[in-house]
Amino acid sequence: MTSHAAALGELEGLAVLKGHGTGNDFVLVPDADGAHPLTPAQVRALADRRFGLGADGVLRVARTKDSPEVADQAADAEWFMDYRNGDGTTAEMCGNGARVFARYLVDSGLESGTSFSIATRGGARAVRIEGDGDVTIDMGVATGPLLRAMPVVSVGPESWNATAVNVPNPHAVVFLEEPDDLDALDLTQPPQAGPPAMFPDGVNVEFVVRVGAPDERHVRMRVHERGVGETLSCGTGACAVMVAAAGRDQAPAEVAYTVDVPGGTVVVTRRADEHIELRGPAEIVAIATITSAP
Repeated sequence: MTSHAAALGELEGLAVLKGHGTGNDFVLVPDADGAHPLTPAQVRALADRRFGLGADGVLRVARTKDSPEVADQAADAEWFMDYRNGDGTTAEMCGNGARVFARYLVDSGLESGTSFSIATRGGARAVRIEGDGDVTIDMGVATGPLLRAMPVVSVGPESWNATAVNVPNPHAVVFLEEPDDLDALDLTQPPQAGPPAMFPDGVNVEFVVRVGAPDERHVRMRVHERGVGETLSCGTGACAVMVAAAGRDQAPAEVAYTVDVPGGTVVVTRRADEHIELRGPAEIVAIATITSAP
């Protein structure tokens, strides 16, 4: 029996769902009674694209009050988005995952309104269900790293200066001049980003080109996520790209950017209070039950 098969066998009979936000896909594990805290091995098995269900990450749906690491958010949010990267590690936040998580809460009847909050490792996040079905997440205020240095990102022999942004996941944003340069990047291996002291827990790396003139506020990106690899979309990455682009463009404090990702398009807005909002689609596409091999 493979290690993945053994890990999935521990979850036999568990009902799970599959969903995505602009192609960034997730396995959702409803766990209202706290019976399935999930080990890293179980997460890796669920996320494996050949021996599991396949996903960029796993979203465990847990009660905030029963989750010690976020129990202080229970007054604001009933449900905790226990997000894990595909390699079993945790992350502070996942913007696309948050939209899918919110879509599940509404579709399942766990939330009945169009506005509510969810608990995350990055803090409670306000959710708004839009009239067209899109989901908007308040991603909080973007910050810079504590280490004041210019990060450098390398892919193979090429290197670029980058902009560091925390949303609250750490990101390094690289602007490229030509669309062909973006398309030609080989992101099958993780880009190297330094100085190491700036990113002690790893970093997501975004590569960006403009679409049209700067005043059109429209960009296109690719992303390599820590613990996952290249993905079709990254919500926190799109937010980091907007913050970096707005800084380069000397944009107003209140501004919105359209961000094209390989899996679709999202809109990122910076409000007057500096909070960043991420808006885009979210879909639940399947329900499954974990079974052991015959």
